[in-house]
Amino acid sequence: MVWFTRKDKKFKDAEKKDMPDGLWVKCPSCSEILYKPELDKSHSVCRHCQHHFRVSPDLYEMLLLDTGTGKEMFGNIEAIDLLNFKSGKKYTDQLKTAKKKTGHNEAVRCFSGMINGHEIILGVMNFKFIGGSMGSVVGERIARSIDLAMEKKIPFILVCASGGARMQEGAISLMQLAKTSAHLARFSDAGGLYIPILTDPTTGGVTASYGMLGDVILAEPGALIGFAGPRVIKQTIGQDLPKGFQRAEFLLEKGFVDHIVPRATMKSNLSNIISLLS
Repeated sequence: MVWFTRKDKKFKDAEKKDMPDGLWVKCPSCSEILYKPELDKSHSVCRHCQHHFRVSPDLYEMLLLDTGTGKEMFGNIEAIDLLNFKSGKKYTDQLKTAKKKTGHNEAVRCFSGMINGHEIILGVMNFKFIGGSMGSVVGERIARSIDLAMEKKIPFILVCASGGARMQEGAISLMQLAKTSAHLARFSDAGGLYIPILTDPTTGGVTASYGMLGDVILAEPGALIGFAGPRVIKQTIGQDLPKGFQRAEFLLEKGFVDHIVPRATMKSNLSNIISLLS
């Protein structure tokens, strides 16, 4: 007895539904798959392991400044190719690509605004802009921000994220270490309050200058902070490095950082510090 009849016509596979891009993100720390809209609600902090993702200056402006108080400054100062630098790709082309990628024209943005009613000057670096490298414009914007904070007698807060000096500008880039440090020295002598916030990563010339010159140095959890990278150091000394070397927690233990502050409570902590010290 034939229980079924075979048909020549084959069943069609069910149509596959496309998954919209960008909805899911894998945490680099714990490997959990995170729903992007939920991650955005938590200020790009993993709810499983508290890993702090790298974020744009726009998020820090929104997170730290009171609504409607932020006003961008010095945005008209832009880099030029003084050395006609070319190494595989022209510096001018690198700048064009970075501007298109980030929607901004430099690796730091500066604002005047308020934190819980306290008037401040805020600088925020952008690692996505040529690795957050410190060139002549970054140095000039930060120097002007320091001078404005000194003139108005208000605190200066700087969110650091950088791979170091911008070698496409040669010695001009390295000069920014001395330039920004000198402006901070004058600011300190005038009684100014400077608070750097070290995020992932803060390395190279930024660590060797304004990154470590704060009255109170804050860091985000797990941030990579150092001058030379851990691989370079290991190759140089020929020894294994301590566990967690150059991470914020390691630097706190060694006294290079004053406090590790989660992103969600950064604004309230800054407000408290300003109330106590300014």
